[in-house]
Amino acid sequence: MKTGTSELETRDKKVLIADWNALMRVFIRPEDEACRVTLIKYMEQILFGLHEFLGKHVGITENVSLKKLASQFKSTAICDNPEKKLSEVIRELIKEISPYGVNVASPYFVGHMTSAIPFFMVHLKTIAAALNQNLVKLETSKIFSILEKQVLAKIHRLIYQFHESFYCEHVQNVNTTLGSFVEGGTTANLTALWVARNRLFAPTDDFGGVEAEGINAAYRKYGVRRAVILVSRRGHYSLRKAGGILGIGNRNILPIDVDYAHRMDVRHLEETIKSIKKDGDTAIIAVVGVAGTTETGAIDPLKKIGELCARENIFFHVDAAWGGPTLLSDTHRNLLEGIELADSVTIDGHKQFYMPMTCGMVYFKDPYAMDVVRYHANYVNRHGSVDLGIKSLPGSREANSMILDSALKIMGKKGYALLIEHGIETARKLADEIEKRELFDLVTRPQLNILTYRVCPPHLKDILKNGTDVERTETVKRLNHINKTIQRIQREAGRSFVSRTTLMRRQYENGIVVLRCVIMNPMTNMRILNEILDEQEEIFRQAFPDEIP
Repeated sequence: MKTGTSELETRDKKVLIADWNALMRVFIRPEDEACRVTLIKYMEQILFGLHEFLGKHVGITENVSLKKLASQFKSTAICDNPEKKLSEVIRELIKEISPYGVNVASPYFVGHMTSAIPFFMVHLKTIAAALNQNLVKLETSKIFSILEKQVLAKIHRLIYQFHESFYCEHVQNVNTTLGSFVEGGTTANLTALWVARNRLFAPTDDFGGVEAEGINAAYRKYGVRRAVILVSRRGHYSLRKAGGILGIGNRNILPIDVDYAHRMDVRHLEETIKSIKKDGDTAIIAVVGVAGTTETGAIDPLKKIGELCARENIFFHVDAAWGGPTLLSDTHRNLLEGIELADSVTIDGHKQFYMPMTCGMVYFKDPYAMDVVRYHANYVNRHGSVDLGIKSLPGSREANSMILDSALKIMGKKGYALLIEHGIETARKLADEIEKRELFDLVTRPQLNILTYRVCPPHLKDILKNGTDVERTETVKRLNHINKTIQRIQREAGRSFVSRTTLMRRQYENGIVVLRCVIMNPMTNMRILNEILDEQEEIFRQAFPDEIP
C-alpha cells in the first residue's frame, strides 16, 4: 500500500486551493456539454475501475496484518486546502485501499451474510445519492414517499397475503402504516419491540402511557415488577440491545431452549409463559420467533409459536432479517409457515434481497400498530402531516425503497426465487459432501442456506461416541482448538473464507467450536466448495500431523 508522497511528486503536483470558485465546481450541475463530459468521465473511471478490480482480485483479501494497516492511518489532522483531485481519490480508493478490504463478492467468501450484489445496484445507489431524497418527510421526497408506501405494501402482501381489498385501502392511506424502512435488522427489531412495549403499557385515563411517563411509572400503574421478552437462545444479539434501550434491561430478554435442530422449543416456551403468568408480577412484552438464525439458519416453529401467542394474547414478532425473502420462492415458502401469524416481521434488504448496505424493514399486521410511536415536531412532521417520519425511528433516511422497488422490477419474483433456491439446494449438497468425508462432522444440516460443521478426525469421533465424560470433555477442548486454528490459517491465507462460531451445549461448559458456511453467492458452486474443504483438510494435515493416525 502506498503511504506517502515523495518530495518530487509534491513539487510537480499542482497546488490545490480551497476557494469559492473551486467549491462551486464541486457542486456544479451538468448544465452544459463540458460538465456532462466531466461527469461521465468520473463515472466511467469508477465503473471500469471497479470492474477491473473485482475481476483481478479473486481472493478474499491481501495478506497484510491489521497492525501494519493501522500504522499507516495515524494522522488525525485535516488539511486546510484540498489534498487530491477527485480522479486521484477514485484511483486511490480502488487501487490502494480496496485490495486491503474484504472481497465479499468472491464466490470463495462463504462465511457471512454478505455477498456479491447485482452490478445494477451500483447504478441505483448512484441515483439515490445524486437525488439525495430524505424519506422522513414529503417536503424532501414527495413522490419517493408515495413509492415507498407502495413497496411496503408489496412486501407486506408477500408476508401476510391479505385480500386485494385490504391493500387497495391501505397502500396509499395517509392514516395507516404497513411498515417502515430503517437502517438494518437491529433497528427493525427495536422498532417492533418498541411498538409492542407501548401497546402493552398503553395510556389510560390517569396514565399517559410508557412512552410519556417511563418504564418505572408503567410498572407501578400496571402492578408489575418487571417486563420481559422471550426469544430463542439462537436469537440475534440485537434483541439484547433492545432490552437495554427500551428500559427493561437486557437481563429481561429471556432465552428459550432450542431443540436438536436449534429451533425454539415450544414446550419450554409454553412452560415459561405459564410460570410467568402464575407469578403475576411480570409482564410479557413479546415473544420473538426467528426465521433464519444467524448461527445455524434455523427456523423456529412459527405456526405453533403464533398460535400459542394468540391464545395467550402476547405480541408475536418474527425476526426474518435473513429468511424473509424465502417467501419469494414458491418451492420453499412453506419453510416459513406461520409467519403470517406474526404481529410484526423484520426483513433485511441488504441480505437476501441482495441490496447494498444498509437496508432494514419492519412490517406490522395491523395498519394502526405504529400509532403508538407517533412523534411530531414544529419544523417537520407537524400535527396533521402525512410524512413517513412521524412513525419511524430514524430521523433521516435515503431512498432505499426506490432501490428495492427497482430491483424487484429488474429481477422479478422468479429471479429472486432462483437465487434463494440456489442457496438452499447448494447448502444441502454441501452438507451431503461433508458427511461423505471422514475428516468432517456435520453439526447442523441446513434448513435454509446456512450450515455448520467441524473438522473431527475418526479417532476423535470414536472418543466422543464411546469415551468417558472426562475423555469427551477433553476431546471437545482439543477439537475446539483444532477448528479455531484451521479457520484462522485459512482466513489469513486469504484465498477463501469460512467463519466460525461456538454453539453452546449443556454437557460442554465452553460449547463446541464449529465452522459456518453461508451459501448466498450465486457464483458459488460445488467445485468451489470442494476446494474449500480440500484446503481445510490440507491445513489440518500440515498443522496437526500428530492427529493423523
